[in-house]
Amino acid sequence: MLLLVGFHGSVQGRLLFVSKPDPDDASGYARWLVSQSSWGVLNTISSELGGAPFGNVVSFSDGLPDKGTGIPYFYLTALDPTARNALKDQRSSLSISEYPIGTCKADPMNPTCAKITLTGKLVLMDGNSKEAEFARRALFSKHPEMKDWPKDHNFRFYKLEIEDIFLINYFGGPKPLTVDQYLHPKKDVLASVL
Repeated sequence: MLLLVGFHGSVQGRLLFVSKPDPDDASGYARWLVSQSSWGVLNTISSELGGAPFGNVVSFSDGLPDKGTGIPYFYLTALDPTARNALKDQRSSLSISEYPIGTCKADPMNPTCAKITLTGKLVLMDGNSKEAEFARRALFSKHPEMKDWPKDHNFRFYKLEIEDIFLINYFGGPKPLTVDQYLHPKKDVLASVL
């Protein structure tokens, strides 16, 4: 099935031809879901709330259009609790639903409406590194308004170093998927989803 997916709002003009992978292809499906999504809920451990979890809607990108890496990158400011929390305790998770993409017509909680949680460490990147430059290009291409956000807010680049993956994309419970399988899918699978 070939779908034309359009993102609106701050993800201006990002129209991609995408092929939704087979639900049995866990790595391809997971990479497709992360690549096609523009936002999710980033959860951190809040020192301000006595160690309680804190979830925040954030924009992210895993790469340039049609060239996703699977690694979520973020542009965050310490004026927001999410970055402050990560600077004190890096344990984090990013939850994403297929529902906002528009390819799922069921209730968001229905197992056929895919959802993924990537768990790991939210790491502040060295602003002078090649990877930070890649993150800048990836984020600003998917979220163009970010480049105009106030400079005095000290936005910086972060990435999620993934340690665990929870994926549901059909009935029968979560799909077994290692980080290595997610980050290094079969080349034919990757070509068909990105």
